[in-house]
Order: sequence, then C-alpha cells, then structure tokens
Amino acid sequence: MSILLLYGVLSILFSFICSILEAVLLSVTPTFISIKKKEKKSYANALEILKNDVDKPLIAILTLNTIAHTVGAIMVGAEAKKVFGDSGNGVFMVSAIMTILILVASEIIPKTIGATHWKSLVGFSTRTLNGLIFIFKWTGIIWVLQLVTKFFGKGHHGSVLSREDFEAMTQMAEDEGVFKESESTVIKNLINFKEILVKDVMTPRTVIETASEDMTINEFYKQHLNLKFSRIPIYNQSSDNITGYFLKDSLLQAIINKKGEQPLKSIKRDLTVTTRNFPIPSLFDELVEKREHIALVVDEFGSVSGIVTQEDVIETLLGLEIMDESDNVADLQSLARKSWEKRAKRLGIINNENPN
Repeated sequence: MSILLLYGVLSILFSFICSILEAVLLSVTPTFISIKKKEKKSYANALEILKNDVDKPLIAILTLNTIAHTVGAIMVGAEAKKVFGDSGNGVFMVSAIMTILILVASEIIPKTIGATHWKSLVGFSTRTLNGLIFIFKWTGIIWVLQLVTKFFGKGHHGSVLSREDFEAMTQMAEDEGVFKESESTVIKNLINFKEILVKDVMTPRTVIETASEDMTINEFYKQHLNLKFSRIPIYNQSSDNITGYFLKDSLLQAIINKKGEQPLKSIKRDLTVTTRNFPIPSLFDELVEKREHIALVVDEFGSVSGIVTQEDVIETLLGLEIMDESDNVADLQSLARKSWEKRAKRLGIINNENPN
C-alpha cells in the first residue's frame, strides 16, 4: 500500500509543479519583463528568452506532465492490482480517486495558484523551466516536437498586445485607482487619436475672423480693439481667396513702429494648407515641424472650409473623452465636433446656435 501511495503522490506532485509552471509562464507580460530588466532582476533576461521562444518551455512542461500522468497511472494501476488482486472494486476505487486528485490537485489548484501569484513565483519558475529544457534538450524531444509545432504554427504572429488590450488595461487601472479619470481619458484618446480628421476639429469658414490684405493696419486695429485671436487669416479681394495670416503681435509692433498706414499684407505670413480628411496626428506633426500654429483647411475642390490650430488638436486629445463604449469612427468624430463647439462658445466664436 505504501508503494501505491508513493507512486500516486509522485505522479500528482510532478503534475502539480507542471501546472504551476504553465500558469506562471502564460501569465507573464512583456511589460512585466521590461520592468524587471530595468530593476536588474537576475532572472529577467532568462525569462525574456523563454517568452520569446515559448514553444520550448511549453513542450518541456507538457512532456513532463504527460510522463507524470501516463507513467503514474500505469504504476498506480499495476500496484493497485497487486494490493487488491483481481477485485474490480478496489482497482475501480483507486482509479476514481486518482482521477479526482489529478483534476483537483494537479490541475485546478496549482493553475489557480500560478495565475494568482505568478509575480512571486516567476523567479522559481524561470530557473525550473531552464532546468527542464536543459534535460529534455539532450534527449532530442524538444527538437522533434518543435518541428511539429512549427509546421502547424506557420504564419505571422502579430503583436502580443492590441489597441483593445491597452484600452482594457487603462480602464482596469482607472477602476483600481492606479490612474485618475483624466489620465485614463488622455490614454484612451491617444489610442484612438488617428481616427480623428481635420474636418472634425476645425473652425468652419462661416465663423472665421478674416480681413482684407489691402486694409491698413490702423484701420483693422480700430475696428478690432478687443481682438480675441492671435492669428488672423487675410484674403485678396474675396474671403474665398485666403493668402496668408498675420500675428496680433506683429500688428501691435507695426503700430508702435509707426507703420500703421501700411497694408496688412506687409506683415503677412505664409499659411500651411491641409485637407478636410487629413488625420490630425499627421497635421500636428507637420505643424510642429514647420513651427506653425495654424493651417488653412480646403475641400477636394480647393475651396476654403475653415482653419485648424495646434490648440484644436491638443484640446481634442486632452479636453474631451473621445472614446465611448461603441468605439466607432462616427462617434469619435461626433464627440470631437462637440469638443470644438464647446471651445468655440467659450471663446465667443459662435453663439449658442450650432455653426453651419
């Protein structure tokens, strides 16, 4: 009976260890590995190697687990027959108990422990897995089984983490108090930033403050003593023909230097042109590269649609939760549009009515 118990305990013990190793290995994330490498943990580099070539440790785990189950079942069955003779009831009871123990003690319990406490078990698991790989590598088992897994696992393996994964992790971090709501909002907005187009955040042409380039500096200043904007587009003959813009600071500087009788075009600056369907992350990069803060928006026919500024882009990213539970482009654009309307009303660009 003692030998029967020994075979059963050894079989379950090895299977128990395999289940913990598997749960820990599959729970480790690339982010965790990066953090531990920065902390200079001794096992970090070895763990990264295991995760990058996960076939090897999984083959080692499953090989040992299969041996433990198969050999253990054979040995326990043979010993049970010796103890209970040809009595079917005794052998049946031993088999039933082993089945329950294998399910509970070598699968459910250890995998729960591994998945729950993987961070504290990761050092032990890394060293144990490297030992198993070393043993099975010399037997040739890993090499043969890797050929099989590579044959059936052909194809491109994408990134471990998707945008949806990052969004879910951000929400979890917010729920657990790791991130503030405002921080979570910025991260979610950044993830979906590329979905927003220029037309969704621009100031429409119907509410743009413009001026004729032939108007004198003094004349414009007298008409706009309480000018709210720092950059004013100017046009030639028609407001559909925007030729550039001037800075409010340049206007005031010209007046101080007694150049108020000169036309506005004397302080004109070139205006970056973009299209309605241009992604705002790309526009932001372009504005930063050119050291500009404003761009003219045109439609597919070259007609003026509006203007967009760096402030529009930044406030879209920081000022409103673009993400919502339905997560589709139409909703993202609608929310970005509402963000512009709130900002426009605050600045006095538009009244309470919606812009055209």
